[in-house]
Amino acid sequence: MKIGIVCYPTFGGSGVVATELGLELSKRGHDIHFITYNQPVRLELLSNNVHYHEVNVPEYPLFHYQPYELALSSKLVDMVKLHGIEIVHVHYAIPHAYAAYMAKKMLKEEGIHLPIVTTLHGTDITLVGSHPFYKPAVTFSINKSDAVTTVSQSLKEDTLRLFDIEKEINVVPNFIDLDKYNHGFTDCQRGIMAKDNEKIVTHISNLRPVKRVQDVIEVFYGIQKEVPSKLMFIGEGPEKEGIENKCKALGISDKVIFFGRSNEIDKILCFSDLFLLPSQTESFGLAALEAMASGVAVISSNTGGIPEVNIDGVSGFLSDVGDVQDMVKNAIHILTDEERLKTFKSNARREALKFDLHAIVPKYEAIYEDTLSKCLVL
Repeated sequence: MKIGIVCYPTFGGSGVVATELGLELSKRGHDIHFITYNQPVRLELLSNNVHYHEVNVPEYPLFHYQPYELALSSKLVDMVKLHGIEIVHVHYAIPHAYAAYMAKKMLKEEGIHLPIVTTLHGTDITLVGSHPFYKPAVTFSINKSDAVTTVSQSLKEDTLRLFDIEKEINVVPNFIDLDKYNHGFTDCQRGIMAKDNEKIVTHISNLRPVKRVQDVIEVFYGIQKEVPSKLMFIGEGPEKEGIENKCKALGISDKVIFFGRSNEIDKILCFSDLFLLPSQTESFGLAALEAMASGVAVISSNTGGIPEVNIDGVSGFLSDVGDVQDMVKNAIHILTDEERLKTFKSNARREALKFDLHAIVPKYEAIYEDTLSKCLVL
């Protein structure tokens, strides 16, 4: 198949998943065309069947805000005609599904039918999409898609609750390439981050308020009272200065290491014992899954799609949002018994196997094939 993929080309979960999906599809023999305003961050190497087409948005003084949706729609039309793209998979309802529908209508005028598969990732539904200004456009875009998927059952339920949806929604979870998590790092490298008697606790996010990073600090503060440990903080965002000040106020600055946007996440996770994800909401919990793939137990909130990834009492523990004391108790329970810790870490890796890309990507292929076959009937 010749497949067009439209996504945000950033470090966010949706962009990473869309890029990994395209790369795996290309390995399975499909011709993949990424269409977006920058080359996706994970798209390091182009090949004979992986292509990138940049969407240029010319600046006109007439527009206060440059019309990316119009530029994307026009680019989609041009690329479909030029490369014979058979189906387009858009990640995020707006502006991507909206722009794809406009391209579909333009192509129809020329006798070309373009099926649209839309994947909803979270904030396009729970935050942006539910806003009164955007809700009609999001509802329209979803209902005009030929196939719709969500990354978790929780997000599917939110979508059906918030919008008047007429389309069937398929749940296709996020995935990771587990082959990339077969690490070969040495113990001497662990010593750079912590002493032999210290446990390594990790948090990775964009440090936005929704991630409740203040809770991360409070949970770690409780842990380190009982268990010698270090906290690895990976990411940049608006909450960073606040949590740095909180560490100083609590007297634990020497036990917290801030890595910023690190290129060594796999190494840090390899040596981690516990991953903290106390988010206010998560449509899936991709960061937790990446930790589990590295054999790291997870302490998380029980919101959104996280319970579909982190299994309570198996790969870690779930707590109510904001229940710091329960998270501390559960963390100490895991960390204070070496055999128990070993079991949780092993369970985490086993649970992550369910989300290996080799198990998930064929589900998207089946959706493409089903969508194309239905369109041929039409």
